[in-house]
Amino acid sequence: MIAKLELYNFIRECGVKDIDAFASGCEILREFLTEYNTHVNLTRLTSVEDFYFKHIADSISIARFFPEISREKLKIADIGCGAGFPSLVLALAFPALQIHAIDSIGKKITFVTKAASLLNLTNLHAVCGRSVELNCRQEFQGKFDIVTARAVAPSPKIFREASRFTATGGRFIFYKTPQQAAEESAVLAENRQMRWSNTACFDLPGSAGERLFTVGEKI
Repeated sequence: MIAKLELYNFIRECGVKDIDAFASGCEILREFLTEYNTHVNLTRLTSVEDFYFKHIADSISIARFFPEISREKLKIADIGCGAGFPSLVLALAFPALQIHAIDSIGKKITFVTKAASLLNLTNLHAVCGRSVELNCRQEFQGKFDIVTARAVAPSPKIFREASRFTATGGRFIFYKTPQQAAEESAVLAENRQMRWSNTACFDLPGSAGERLFTVGEKI
C-alpha cells in the first residue's frame, strides 16, 4: 500500500493529469507485455514491481525534470526503444506528444506497434532502423525537439549516431545512473559544439534505484 501511494505521488509529480486512466493503460500494457514476453524475449524485468517502478516510473520521470513534456506539443525520438520504454509510457501519459519509437530489432518494433494499437496511441510511430542510418535521411534531420534514450548505449555513441535529429533549439536528454553519467562526462566534454550537463540525482519510488538525466544542447 505504501509503495503504491509512493508510485501514484511520483506519477502526479510528473504532470499526469488523469492518473486513473494512465494506470488503467499501464495495466493493459503490463498484461500484454507479460504474455508477449513468454514467447518473444523483450525484457528480463517481469515482476509487477519491476514493471511499475523500473519501467513505468523510470520512463515517466523525464517529465518531472522537464515539465514542458507534460504540457507542450513536442516531437520526441526514442532511440533504441526496446519494448517501448519510455516511448509507450510517454505517449500514453501525454497525448499531445508526437513520438517516434526507433529500434533496429524488428521483433521489438513489432511489439511496440501492436501495443500502441492496443492502447489506441495515435501519437506514436514505430520505426525499424538504426539511428546511424536514419541520421543520414532528410526526413529525420532537424525534426525532433527532444532525442532521448534509456538503457541502450553510452551517450557519446547515441549522440554521434543521431546528431542531426534535433530541430533548432532541440535537446538530447538521456536517462542515466549517476555512475554512467560520471563515466561518460569526459568524452562528452570533448565535443565543443555541444554543452553537456547533468540534472540533480533522484530516487525512483519503490527503492528502484538512483537516476539523473544527461542533457546536451547546441552551443
